Amino acid sequence: MTDNSVILEKRGQAFWITINRPDKRNALNGNVIAGIARGYRDAHDDKDVRVIVLTGAGDKSFCAGADLQNSGAAFAMDYSRPNVDYADLLRLSQNSTKPAIARVGGVCMAGGMGLLCMTDMAVAGDHVIFGLPEVKVGVFPMQVMSLLQSIAPPRLVNEWALTGEPFDANSAQAAGLLNYVVPAVELDAKVDWLIGRIVDKSPTAIRRGKYAMRAIASMSFDESIAYTESQIALLAMTEDAKEGLKAFSEKRKPTWPGR
Repeated sequence: MTDNSVILEKRGQAFWITINRPDKRNALNGNVIAGIARGYRDAHDDKDVRVIVLTGAGDKSFCAGADLQNSGAAFAMDYSRPNVDYADLLRLSQNSTKPAIARVGGVCMAGGMGLLCMTDMAVAGDHVIFGLPEVKVGVFPMQVMSLLQSIAPPRLVNEWALTGEPFDANSAQAAGLLNYVVPAVELDAKVDWLIGRIVDKSPTAIRRGKYAMRAIASMSFDESIAYTESQIALLAMTEDAKEGLKAFSEKRKPTWPGR
């Protein structure tokens, strides 16, 4: 990356990815997508990182979607390539074995909804507005739907996508998009609290657990139960499982080897 459109920062055991275009409502462009992808890769390359936090700079926007200043560029595609960079970012997120939290401090629209959906957990300020306004400019939230349809109720997804009208944070939480809605002044404290509830747990269990959840998502029950019974047997052989059971019997906090 040659600009500062995404800030990557390690804070303790959390890796923060911050979209840094507040004057453009943290809108997506090529550099932003590349920066977020780089952040995910850097976080996975660092064994000390336990959780990823995705957010937007400032208090106005989390991400307002594609940068429409040059609408041709926003939706341009090289037809010689089978993949689109934004779609590849969503793929990357779903193959992640480290948990991710969305810190939503401002407007979350269109492609920003995809960023929200690609994380495992989300905390938003109670003033935040959400929406899928693509139909208002003649397009549709095609790639966002790939993740959104497995999170929110179908009737609500239909309404959001077909009307393009916005909805508030409480509605987003009720639909399953958010874990917590808090006053803006409490947003960082709530994110830190959630980080704290992750980093003291077994990294191996989380890593293998996320891998398994991804694997069974499209399986039938019979396929899923057969897969997971083999996975729990493998997990029990790890150093983390041995340490966890030993710490439990000794009535102490575990010291996770991460293996």
